[in-house]
Amino acid sequence: MKADQIALSQGRLYAFSRTMFAARRGQPMLENWHQREICEALEKVLLGRIPRLIINISPRSGKTDIAVKNFMAWGMGLFPDAEFIHASYSKRLATANAYDTRAMMQHEAYGEIFPYVALQDDSKARDEFRTTLGGIVYATGAEGTITGYGAGKMRPGFGGAVVIDDPMKPGEATSAVMRQGVIDWYQNTIQSRLNKPETPIIVIMQRLHEEDLSGWLLNGGTGEHWEHLVIPARDTAGRSFWPAQFPDEMLNRLETTSPYVFAGQYMQRPSPLGGGLFKDEWWRFLDVPPIVRWRAIFADTAQKTKEQNDYSVFQCWGQTLDGQIVMLDMVRGKWEAPELETMARAFWQKHKAVQNAGALRAFYVEDKASGTGLIQRLKREGIPIIGIPRDVDKVTRAMDAAPYVQSGNVLLMRNLEQLSDFLSEASVFPNGTHDDMIDAAMSAISGMSAPNAAPAIRAL
Repeated sequence: MKADQIALSQGRLYAFSRTMFAARRGQPMLENWHQREICEALEKVLLGRIPRLIINISPRSGKTDIAVKNFMAWGMGLFPDAEFIHASYSKRLATANAYDTRAMMQHEAYGEIFPYVALQDDSKARDEFRTTLGGIVYATGAEGTITGYGAGKMRPGFGGAVVIDDPMKPGEATSAVMRQGVIDWYQNTIQSRLNKPETPIIVIMQRLHEEDLSGWLLNGGTGEHWEHLVIPARDTAGRSFWPAQFPDEMLNRLETTSPYVFAGQYMQRPSPLGGGLFKDEWWRFLDVPPIVRWRAIFADTAQKTKEQNDYSVFQCWGQTLDGQIVMLDMVRGKWEAPELETMARAFWQKHKAVQNAGALRAFYVEDKASGTGLIQRLKREGIPIIGIPRDVDKVTRAMDAAPYVQSGNVLLMRNLEQLSDFLSEASVFPNGTHDDMIDAAMSAISGMSAPNAAPAIRAL
């Protein structure tokens, strides 16, 4: 192996993955852009920039090879004393992954890349192996306990990680008992196995349900921030993310025969049975902001910040010269009253400062709970804030807004940070866990949909 290939494989996970695939299988790896994105996220984990990472991607996308086997082998090559715990929905599957990782580390190509890494001679158990420098990989199932093993090192820098790959069988996802069992296992077993609080945790899985482990973690289940890499089978233009592996006709067939499975396992937007007032294909997307006549901010504020309550959301919308409306920006979070006021003021000032983008005319807030206090406080500061009365239920408002979306007159900027979350929430409304983003959007549609709409909003 040439020196430059060795150096590149040592320094970059993607290069290491390509090298080891070719060496072990005798043919080049079938490459696609998503593999690089996964590798780059995992490199940030190793560098300490991402302590908590969730990767949601379709089955048969190579996620286990890259994010489990290659990552652990590469990580132990760079840090031979690293301690990993690897878990999957069954110990048998996790053990097979650990065994394959060990076989990779025994390959002669691996020895050229990391010549100073050696396995202990007594590393014969299929569910664990150790290096001569104190590193370990231990495999377990999501149904079991972990006794006597930990992940990470009590020293600065990377020292290993917890790597969870598909913690639940797809067939068990509809059972609330089984979903809660996985969450309980994570809380009671995994969180107690970190040798230091900074030990990274990586969850790689296809989405199975709104309240699966990914959903619970992303909705604040542990109170931690999770970096979220989501790779749906189709992009917003309807194109396959990997045409060679997932041809369009295959995805079309999967969606037609099992739309619920397709929404979760392939699009990574699990939806409860039902919903469907807003279809994915109705939304239109822009890469460059259009010229707009005027802009307004629409907000939906939550009453409380506990994990089971809705988020608060601020959206900036504009009306185009053709009478369409476009969501230009959005921010979402769970904020207590003082922080909520700070976020509202900052969002207003941010868009007030934008030049040559249509006048920012008003700030509309639903007149309820925390929104009522926000209206009173910001109005005293001279911000043109207007309360939105609520005398019609959400489903009725959605039925009024849906035809406007269906006609292609609602545009979304493709670079919105939480675009995937917005589309997911819209696709399952009114049966989803949260409806704050679509609620604010319905207010915007009502208030700005008419070609000559005045900045005073109609009650919804």
